[in-house]
Amino acid sequence: MAEIPLLLTAAQRRQLQRHLRHPGDVRPYRRAVALLAVGGGRSIAAVAAQLGVSRQCVYNWVEAYRRSPGPWALADGYGTGRPSLWSEELRDLLRAALRQSPGALGYLGVNWTVPLLRAYLDQAGGQRLSEDTIRRELDRLGYVWKRFRYALPADPEREKKTAHPPTPEGVAAPRRRAV
Repeated sequence: MAEIPLLLTAAQRRQLQRHLRHPGDVRPYRRAVALLAVGGGRSIAAVAAQLGVSRQCVYNWVEAYRRSPGPWALADGYGTGRPSLWSEELRDLLRAALRQSPGALGYLGVNWTVPLLRAYLDQAGGQRLSEDTIRRELDRLGYVWKRFRYALPADPEREKKTAHPPTPEGVAAPRRRAV
């Protein structure tokens, strides 16, 4: 007989079954199904194949439930993610740069571009940021980036260059005689 990696008490089994009667999200539901199956004696590999997940996922769910048995063990444990590279000093440096032209800070450019901002923040702030990171911060600060569009003056000869409108149907075109 295969080793049962999880021994459930009657109260824990009832709690997991109660969770199955009121499903909210599919992920905690699937975890409850897996825990009940493993606690009932099914192998980790069979449960993983039935649910379409890796064996490691089922092992992780069992271990999390062992550490703290309860409904919170079924919930998603979202991490905080990677810490932001943006400090208040770096944000202030970005805001100050955007209030000036790049030429005033020694860069060859009339308007700020993301690569110019990246070079400036790397030099002045000591932080090497990706262009996407800078774009996301500019979006958070409320800046809108648009491509420059050339505005050409109106052509004074335009009227002369347009074709004559077609003759409407039903109106005979004038006939000219050859001279």
